[in-house]
Amino acid sequence: MAEQELAPERETQPTAQRGGSFLFEPVGARPFMTPEKFTDEQKQFFQTGDEFVKTELMPFSDRIEKKDNAFLRELIAKAGEIGLLGVDIAAEHGGLELDKVTSMLVAESQAANGSWATTFGAHTGIGSLPIVFFGTPEQKAKYLPDIASGKRVAAYALSEAGSGSDALGARTVARLSEDGQHYLVNGSKMWITNGGFADIYIVFLKIDGNKFTAMIVERGTPGFSQGREEHKLGIRGSSTTPLIFEDCKVPAGNVLGEIGKGHKIAFNILNVGRLKLGAFSIGGMKWALRTGVEYAVQRKQFGKAISEFGLIREKFARSAAQTYAIESMTYRASGAIDDAIAGDRRSPRDAALNEAHVMASIEEYAIEASIMKVAGSEWMFQTIDEMLQVHGGNGFVEDYAIERAFRDNRVNRIFEGTNEINRLLIPGMVFKRAMNGEIPLLQAVAQLDEELADPRQSFASAGSGTGVARISEGRLAAERRGTELAKRQFIFVAKRAAMLGPELEQRQEVLAALADVAIEIYAMDSILGRTLASENKPELRDALCRFFCMESRERAFDRARTALCATVPAGQLEAELEQLTRLHRYTPVNSAEVREQIVPAVLESTGYPLAW
Repeated sequence: MAEQELAPERETQPTAQRGGSFLFEPVGARPFMTPEKFTDEQKQFFQTGDEFVKTELMPFSDRIEKKDNAFLRELIAKAGEIGLLGVDIAAEHGGLELDKVTSMLVAESQAANGSWATTFGAHTGIGSLPIVFFGTPEQKAKYLPDIASGKRVAAYALSEAGSGSDALGARTVARLSEDGQHYLVNGSKMWITNGGFADIYIVFLKIDGNKFTAMIVERGTPGFSQGREEHKLGIRGSSTTPLIFEDCKVPAGNVLGEIGKGHKIAFNILNVGRLKLGAFSIGGMKWALRTGVEYAVQRKQFGKAISEFGLIREKFARSAAQTYAIESMTYRASGAIDDAIAGDRRSPRDAALNEAHVMASIEEYAIEASIMKVAGSEWMFQTIDEMLQVHGGNGFVEDYAIERAFRDNRVNRIFEGTNEINRLLIPGMVFKRAMNGEIPLLQAVAQLDEELADPRQSFASAGSGTGVARISEGRLAAERRGTELAKRQFIFVAKRAAMLGPELEQRQEVLAALADVAIEIYAMDSILGRTLASENKPELRDALCRFFCMESRERAFDRARTALCATVPAGQLEAELEQLTRLHRYTPVNSAEVREQIVPAVLESTGYPLAW
């Protein structure tokens, strides 16, 4: 009996664009934003930011490393003068109110120094955006012009000594005074970036001990003080201090948003922070790759440059491919947010409705935001680690900048919600949206069950025809087929995981493995969609895509198998693994051959080979 193909009409059809839809739609189902589509204005903002870093920042890295807070304030003011601080702030409040792609480009441009990137990111992101999106007209008029100009510096105060990931467990308390004019705040906050010199703090606390709420606290408020500067493993040049509140008198008008709804501010703003961390990761990875290449071409061992050695070249190829992937993912997500914002823009008079719509558009892509946070932080650290290895013993001493970068970037797996927390959020949001009918997981499960029940179905065969899982012709056929099969693996394991019912919430190892499958899918789907849509340097792009996907699809299958083994009872496991294996095909790739299609371009460019 002939094998049955996956007929196109049985594929899950594209629905209205929603966050997480990449799991259920075929590769290339929708066009999306890529660096090849950047406008001249967007490129100019990046170039302005990049030039600022090269001239105003990097020559003075030693000053930053020594905790020169006065110099950091000078840099913030200079960044404000050239428009880098106001990208997300409305023009009526001194900003530029540009698109999110431009916002991510500005973030990418500031990534070469970890301490500065942290300082800049806290001010322009989590420190100011709560006022942008949730402030009253009076609060915006009072604070945002000075934030956009750099005259005043912003910070975000959520964590406490006893509540890091468990933000809602905060113990800082506020009680309204008898005359109703101010709140008395008591408690403390920990690990506050820009804590030592910020002027405006977004502080999360509990009014009357139970209403989780945000407030704006200004430096100089009676009863407010800061603790000593923390001495950290990395990002030593950024200011990190505790904040102390002892009967701190905060005006009642400084409540931000609704009383008792502080979680909406905290968690929605963290989504922006996670997306921006993806953008900072792009810049950090490009910087690290360039640093490694510059060293390798001049470092000679055994009579030749170490850039000629195969294992060094493999590091360059992998780093370039991962950078290509994270760049594709980040600008795809930010472009989708811009599309969502543009889809329902109201009149300029409806400022509050517009801001709510922008916030909802960002929240729609919370799954992608968590993916960017995990992938960006881990791949950036991997790239820096590999480039430190290229430096050998020299990479371990302070004379070389890669040493500082290694220390600086370790914290990114902790920032903006730990990677463990974000791994729990990714499948959690998928299941929640599926139950609400927002994404077609249930339909995809029913379709896959029907296909698996057909003994004629051979998902991983490289036969002829048009079935998605049996793609055998055309550009990057093996990579497209591998990505479509990975999506089916996610659906297969997600169904088994859902059968755990309420117990699933406590089975973090299952959720984390599912998250990793989703991360690899988004990466492969994004890198393929971008590559297939581009005609510029197709051989190089194909090689980058093939190198990344040959490793990504195997990681996805391994993590799907891990999730299944942690879910299915022992007596059923062998049969279930056989079914899962039907959804995977190992595709042999000559990695050395693909590597050599990438590395010459990396060496010629002295770094990432796809400058736009």
